Amino acid sequence: MNISKIDLNLLIYLDVLLREKNVTRAASQLNITQPAMSNGLKRLRTLFNDPILVRTSDGMVPTERARTLAPNIRKILLELEETLQGEEEFSEHNSQRVFRIMASDYAASTLIPPLLKQLNQVAPNITLDIMTPSDVTFHDVEAGKIDMAINRFDELPQSFHQKAIWRDTFSCLLSADNPVVSKFNLNTYLGAKHVWVSKTGFGVGVGMDPKDVQKLGWVDEALARLGKKRDIKVFTRNYHVAMQLAYEDNLIATLPTKAAMLHKNDSSFIIVKPPFDIPDIELKMIWSPLLHHDASHVWFRQLVIAAAKKCQELH
Repeated sequence: MNISKIDLNLLIYLDVLLREKNVTRAASQLNITQPAMSNGLKRLRTLFNDPILVRTSDGMVPTERARTLAPNIRKILLELEETLQGEEEFSEHNSQRVFRIMASDYAASTLIPPLLKQLNQVAPNITLDIMTPSDVTFHDVEAGKIDMAINRFDELPQSFHQKAIWRDTFSCLLSADNPVVSKFNLNTYLGAKHVWVSKTGFGVGVGMDPKDVQKLGWVDEALARLGKKRDIKVFTRNYHVAMQLAYEDNLIATLPTKAAMLHKNDSSFIIVKPPFDIPDIELKMIWSPLLHHDASHVWFRQLVIAAAKKCQELH
């Protein structure tokens, strides 16, 4: 295959087609007409001597050859975009840039306040746009549409850059009027009602099954190792909801310590150490290779780490 005779736009078409698995959606994403994308698919089939996408009862499905090509094409395009990006000077004092951050409400509540305080001091015209995990996909981050994502991640694409922000322990948050406060131990913990809270990674959450311990996360896996199980009354993906329910309904919220410490000066809450060992969690920030060398992004990442250190000092 003579690369000098290849229309490199076809690689862009192929990348989008294999992600969207739909000619109309792929055309819309690239701002071209549906016939133009159909013609591009026809040319791709000729170029690779392969159908690329095959229509089935489940829609358009990539062939085995296409699935093999997909990660390599994505890598080539990312490296090409990174190479072609121009180097620009960045002045934080004068910048009016908007940084878009995907953050769980745990990260937003604990990290964003000290980050915003530092921004106001050194870059008063910069704006933050905080998005929730359900607003964002891996592709949004990879394509540089989101400046960074801050959360706990079980799995990440190898193309992403990442850095640990901090490790956090767990604490139990209870209403000061909760009857178990006077005698808080493993038995009273297990005898009480609980609110489950977690939001890891990206995308829209799925329904929870109290019997599926492996999907319930750190707290319930730690209990399972002891042969124990807690009585979960409410499942939520919002830490503030969990904390409010702990106060109003005498539920126990077992959550990252930095989140619990948001109520350390509120006498209506009690914060105690869990009566069993739970592994620490790690909060990470991840970003696209397209943004890795961008001067403003490098500066912002350093500011996030500085804010995290300040938060560590406060707790």
